[in-house]
Amino acid sequence: MEIKTKHLEYTYQKNSPFEKRALIDINITIPHHSYTAVIGHTGSGKSTLLQHLNGLLQPTGGEIQIGDFVIRSDKKKKGLKALRKKVGIVFQFPEHQLFEETVEKDICFGPMNFGVPEQEAKLRAKEALKLVGLSEEYLERSPFDLSGGQMRRIAIAGVLAMQPEVLVLDEPTAGLDPRGRTEIMEMFYSLYKNYGLSIVLVTHSMEDASKYADYIIVMHKGSVYKHGTPREIFDKPEELIKLGLDVPESIRFQLKLEKRLGIQISDQPNLSIEELTESILSYLKWGVTQ
Repeated sequence: MEIKTKHLEYTYQKNSPFEKRALIDINITIPHHSYTAVIGHTGSGKSTLLQHLNGLLQPTGGEIQIGDFVIRSDKKKKGLKALRKKVGIVFQFPEHQLFEETVEKDICFGPMNFGVPEQEAKLRAKEALKLVGLSEEYLERSPFDLSGGQMRRIAIAGVLAMQPEVLVLDEPTAGLDPRGRTEIMEMFYSLYKNYGLSIVLVTHSMEDASKYADYIIVMHKGSVYKHGTPREIFDKPEELIKLGLDVPESIRFQLKLEKRLGIQISDQPNLSIEELTESILSYLKWGVTQ
């Protein structure tokens, strides 16, 4: 399901003394079955854009088209219930939204709230658990007796049970240890690769953006500053650093090493430690930039 914005704008508390423009003339396309990362410093408009993707916010200017759904600033929102079946959002710390006495009931709540019969919802709960890497034995357990990482997986399973076509992730690894971060990100990548889900990842982690995303949108002061493939985005890392953004650790190391030694190891950014290692070995072997 393609997502496209046309001159999308959003102003908080419009026509009041506290008016603030959060989105300014946003024109982007997120293709069907894609993995897109949205990056930017705090206040850049990332979260505001995210909330437009399933109608939590309505544009104050322009429009957003999500598949067959079109939301315009000059028309009342319609069909949002159907839209929210198609676009699922996983907010930061989704485990805080767990409330039922068993895992099964919690996962079933969303589908049943949208009219799915109880038996079908239970089947979806079992399938969703498998997708997040948990066995059916968790169904009868209380979500509050589980570890933090397991609770997060249960909360994500609740979104997946809605069978969305697009999964929007707002800092999904916040608060997790390094191992938990890696496991969660690999799980999302598997959903993208193996189950046809489109992923929109809002993140501060440049490593995650460069490693998993096919395409990156850089937000700055409510506007799209830059967009392109990870290699295109990080081709001029100094630009991002001036904006107050980070760059992948491998690129930071490459910049420091080249500056310290007065050489050019590679004529392009190395998006991973593996790439950087190969570039250094190649330089040492041939003495020229590969």
